[in-house]
Amino acid sequence: MKILVPATSANLGPGFDCLGLSLGLFNSVVIEKSNLFSISIYGEGSENLSLKKNNIFVSIFNEVYQRLSGKKDAFRFIFENKIPLSRGLGSSSAVIVGAIGAAFEMAGFRVEKQKILNEALKYENHPDNIAPAVLGGFVVSVVENENVLSIKKPIDENLSAIIVVPNVFMNTEQSRTTLPMSLSLKECVFNLSHSSFLTACFLEKKYDLLAIASKDLIHQTRRMKNLPELFEVQKCALENKALMSTLSGSGSSFFNLVYKEDVKYLKQRLEQKFKDFKILVLEFDNKGFEIC
Repeated sequence: MKILVPATSANLGPGFDCLGLSLGLFNSVVIEKSNLFSISIYGEGSENLSLKKNNIFVSIFNEVYQRLSGKKDAFRFIFENKIPLSRGLGSSSAVIVGAIGAAFEMAGFRVEKQKILNEALKYENHPDNIAPAVLGGFVVSVVENENVLSIKKPIDENLSAIIVVPNVFMNTEQSRTTLPMSLSLKECVFNLSHSSFLTACFLEKKYDLLAIASKDLIHQTRRMKNLPELFEVQKCALENKALMSTLSGSGSSFFNLVYKEDVKYLKQRLEQKFKDFKILVLEFDNKGFEIC
């Protein structure tokens, strides 16, 4: 079997731990029953020996597969990774969702997306990345009694994403340590109102209001201080036709939403100014993970 899992961009500014969307950039894993365990990695992480010795995908897959099937079988895993590691594009969520979905399939169980999503919550305790990785599109999620409740909206074909990928890693757990333990009422109301407004903008296709809706007071500025160039990335994007420009997850990548007709213009401006950063033009994914 083969499973494809998309990259994701989470938070989208004010929607901390609850908003996310799915990008047309995929990790794929081919899994075959074998007499001996083996693993091959191509693309992102292929030179990282620790990913072969301590592979989280394999660990989660084996754990779920053995629980479902009651068997300890050997498998060959072939990874083709296109999602950059530790850049805020959901590489960890892609691993979790892919491993669980593949384990259900290989164990002979029906792959129900809601079940996969709830199972994934056990490994990542907030749904902003795992929900769009499972469902695709723009997704709003809450957690209730250890279940993920999500509303999905397909993203229009006339929109594209331009992702600015710095050559600097940002660890999510370390990044969270920069966040405050308490917030003022003003900050909470600001983010609640902007997150709600941003959701309404996507649902009603009011994209020209997203630059206002995507403002945040909780996490972005604090995290961006770890890489000050990101302030210039955001400024450049918003001044050159980006509909919104937000830190992707905990960073270091930056997500920019743009009308397709403006992709070339914004891409050129970003490439001219940030020559050391990778600029990716991506479509959106409205399907979530797929088993081939």
